[in-house]
Amino acid sequence: FDDVQEQLRASDLLREGLGKGYVVALTLAPRTPAWLRSLGLQPMSLGLDLRGGVHFLFEVDMDAAITQRLDVIAKDLNRTLREERIRRNVRVVGNEIRIRLGDAADLDRVEQLVRDSDELLEVRRANVGGEEQVIIRMTADQIRERQDFAIQQNTITLRNRVNALGVAEPVVQRQGVNRIVVQMPGVQDPAQAMRILDATATLEFRLVCEGENALEAQRRGRAPLGCELFSDRQGQPVLLKRGAIVTGDQLTDASQGFSEGSPAVYVKLDSKGADEMLRTTRENIGKPMAVLFVEQSRDIVIQNGEEQYITRTEREVINVATIQGVFSSSFQITGVDVVEARDLSLLLRAGALAAPIYIVEERTIGPSLGQENIDKGVNAIIFGLVCVMLFMAIYYKGFGVIADLALLTNLVLIVAILSMLQASLTLPGIAGIVLTVGMAVDANVLIFERIREELRNGNSPQASIHAGYAKALSTIADANVTTLIAAVVLFAFGTGPIKGFAITLSIGIITSMFTSIIGTRAVVNFVFGGRNIDRLAI
Repeated sequence: FDDVQEQLRASDLLREGLGKGYVVALTLAPRTPAWLRSLGLQPMSLGLDLRGGVHFLFEVDMDAAITQRLDVIAKDLNRTLREERIRRNVRVVGNEIRIRLGDAADLDRVEQLVRDSDELLEVRRANVGGEEQVIIRMTADQIRERQDFAIQQNTITLRNRVNALGVAEPVVQRQGVNRIVVQMPGVQDPAQAMRILDATATLEFRLVCEGENALEAQRRGRAPLGCELFSDRQGQPVLLKRGAIVTGDQLTDASQGFSEGSPAVYVKLDSKGADEMLRTTRENIGKPMAVLFVEQSRDIVIQNGEEQYITRTEREVINVATIQGVFSSSFQITGVDVVEARDLSLLLRAGALAAPIYIVEERTIGPSLGQENIDKGVNAIIFGLVCVMLFMAIYYKGFGVIADLALLTNLVLIVAILSMLQASLTLPGIAGIVLTVGMAVDANVLIFERIREELRNGNSPQASIHAGYAKALSTIADANVTTLIAAVVLFAFGTGPIKGFAITLSIGIITSMFTSIIGTRAVVNFVFGGRNIDRLAI
């Protein structure tokens, strides 16, 4: 397309004509000439502010991460106590797990079982409602560890989802304590990207409560003991047993396909999930099992004049089928359309989020604005380069021309090293290059002024050249090393644009020292070495 507006109009027409069964995504293709591509050459990687694309800043719900971990612990403890034939009621209340026992004589035994399962958990007794209960809490170290895990796992999951979208050169990195930055250059459809990235969809497999009237439970507004009330896609009530057989985090692979002409998702379980599914299907042949679709979202409400976030969890039964035979690690899910099958398989394959994420910031940068940034950046480099080169040539004459050659070589080396490192060039990166243009001649100015001083002291031209380079070296090294340290600190502690500036500045410092000291000395030796010179043009 010649411009973005034509691309947008074409995408609208395709969406309208193809319908919901197809996905129309907007992206940018490189304009690299065919003869360059035939040589295996690729265009230099450009950052979001130069190429255009979308930027998301996500916040991880740390409280939900702790609650999810408590749910897993409670489920494991409930299974252990069931195997020990201990009558109990295990539930998560706030930031703790409460175990109410049918027989107070089991208190000591339960406490020991909890400590055996995880010796780091805080276990105590408390009188709740007139009866002794076992209270379990996570330690401060466990909470910090879980929060770090949630950030790391969500970063990996988001990176997998971005890669599944086919985005070239994305940026997915942690920012601060509980935030993750996602940048996707070239993507012009933030809605499609957001739908995949922000999704917290997962699956649960549960047995159906037989012998219970779901309509009656819906009318009463209360499910029977041991059951939970949900709705299917037609709005009909379905009663499912509490506790999932297998959850989405136990899936190892998922792919889209068709079963008897209908869209389906083929899934594979890990060893633990496969064992649990094998045991359940063996014991429940002929009984119905349901697939529960779970998705979390966050709504913004105004309370007392301030924005408050409320987490909302939606659960929907997408499939109920009778267990015809024993199966374990591999099976299929039906009851979804083509788009849902594709998105669900992508999300399951990329991995479940360890905790819900909510968008804090969203920016879309069009390719026209990116091109404008490129034009302004290139103009700044050219203007700065021309001014510096003219000054050096006029003020230092022949030696200034040599410094100008070193300056041009320095720019070529910066671009070459950025390409070799496959680093993305950003607008702050261009600012770093402009700064390097000014800094690169500092070393030559010191050297040339030292040569002038030696000539004024009556030394010969050859001796002055040698002394100028030798005596200026320590000063040049000190100045550049201290600047390099600052650039390394910026890279280590900065994010996004700051890193881009630090990378180009660091590379520019190293290359400028090479070209200003070694490069110019080589040219000077080539021009003036081994000759009897009466005077220098400096």
